[in-house]
Amino acid sequence: MQTNLFFKKCKRLQLSLEKRLEQIGFEQKNNPIDLYERSLMEIDSVIRIIKQEVSLYEFSTVADEVYFFKEIKPAFISQFIYFSKLLSIEAAKPNAGELSLKEYFECELEVLKSFYEDHIDFYEYYRRKATYLDQKYFVRNQFDLKTKIESGLYDYDEKFATSHDHLISQIIANDRLERYLLKSIAEINVYVYEKIADKSPLQWSASKSALVELLYALHNTRSFNGGNIEFSEIIKFTEKSLNINLGNFYKTLHEIKSRKTNPTKFLQLLSDHLNQSFQDGDQ
Repeated sequence: MQTNLFFKKCKRLQLSLEKRLEQIGFEQKNNPIDLYERSLMEIDSVIRIIKQEVSLYEFSTVADEVYFFKEIKPAFISQFIYFSKLLSIEAAKPNAGELSLKEYFECELEVLKSFYEDHIDFYEYYRRKATYLDQKYFVRNQFDLKTKIESGLYDYDEKFATSHDHLISQIIANDRLERYLLKSIAEINVYVYEKIADKSPLQWSASKSALVELLYALHNTRSFNGGNIEFSEIIKFTEKSLNINLGNFYKTLHEIKSRKTNPTKFLQLLSDHLNQSFQDGDQ
């Protein structure tokens, strides 16, 4: 088979696979484990077709072989890695409340970070679309022991693998997985904030500028997260918790700072009332 015909066949298989995965996603949207398992079976069947042909195929040029192992094969293998990881995450998901689930997803993000740190040089090579090492990285039976080689290199099928094509598949899968995890964490955050707001018996009855003044004082004294949080995040959480809209809080803060007399009048009011309460209690 001519190389261009083979590449067109791979493209048709890819488009067909994407449509099938979309269909499975629609049919099994309420059953994620079945969705991931069925998706993996579909991906596996397509990869086996491609592997059977490539294992017996000799590319006419090095450029064609590089293109296959750098661009085409990772498009399929990354799908398999991605759905395998989703299945693993879903099957081991804890039933211990939203906060525990958030922590679980955050741990998975740390795994992605560790992989990135272990392969940071190749990440840079790939994302900068470099090509100067392609003949070592993406041609079969061609690798340089002076470069970083995966420890499991000799476990690969030498007719269907190069030294670095699997890393590209992993990077593509990890990028998708990161988006999935961040989205899941964001959805949990929204759920928790809404739950707090729904159950909160508190209603802020002083002025909005007084609340901004108080929050800014607490932020400046590193009272939240040891100071490792943006003031805007404190505002967002407070708005959700107290079901209040603080509007343009930076403008409010500027107005507080611009007061000619007693910029911290609410804090002074708190201090005066607290001291008076203590004195009344001692009498």
